[in-house]
Amino acid sequence: MREIGAFDAKNRLGTLLDWVEQGEEVLITRRGHPVARLVPAHPGIDRTRSRAAAERIKEMAKGHSLGGLSIRDLIDEGRM
Repeated sequence: MREIGAFDAKNRLGTLLDWVEQGEEVLITRRGHPVARLVPAHPGIDRTRSRAAAERIKEMAKGHSLGGLSIRDLIDEGRM
């Protein structure tokens, strides 16, 4: 990660955007203390990452129960 002072960042915004566009992250500091981070924007939804996250959730849910109740039971009781 590149680091740059706020004054220099103001004067070199175009260069910072070029770096970020190429995938780099830029830490902007003021008097040596971090105040902001520029990161690449990820347009839209990354369906591959979303599917992988859903699969991890399903895997974690295996072996867990709702104490013998179904989702319908919980809804009917007003819990959901």
